[in-house]
Amino acid sequence: MHTIVVIIHVIVSLALVSIVLLQHGKGAGIGAAFGGSSQTVFGSTGAAPFLAKLTAIVAIIFMCTSLGLTFMGRQQAPSVMQGAGQPAATQTAPATPVPAAPAQPAPPGSPAPPSK
Repeated sequence: MHTIVVIIHVIVSLALVSIVLLQHGKGAGIGAAFGGSSQTVFGSTGAAPFLAKLTAIVAIIFMCTSLGLTFMGRQQAPSVMQGAGQPAATQTAPATPVPAAPAQPAPPGSPAPPSK
């Protein structure tokens, strides 16, 4: 479920960026008056009402997927600060190693130790 919501979230975010980039700025009306550009693809009123509604719908979907991913993430992983109020565990120092006893020479007549 988490993967599906992430995929939808990425697609919606790319769509939102694309839709916003398709919209004209506020100064586009003055440029159209002098340049005479025609916007017959979206009708006589232009693309503004259609793109504005589409932007609002995609933005709502983006916010819903963002909230959904937030709630899914909170249920899966515990907080980093979960154990912040507990005192730190005391550590004991490791025991010092006991020095090895010096090797004693073998008594005469005993067999030699095996070689390594």
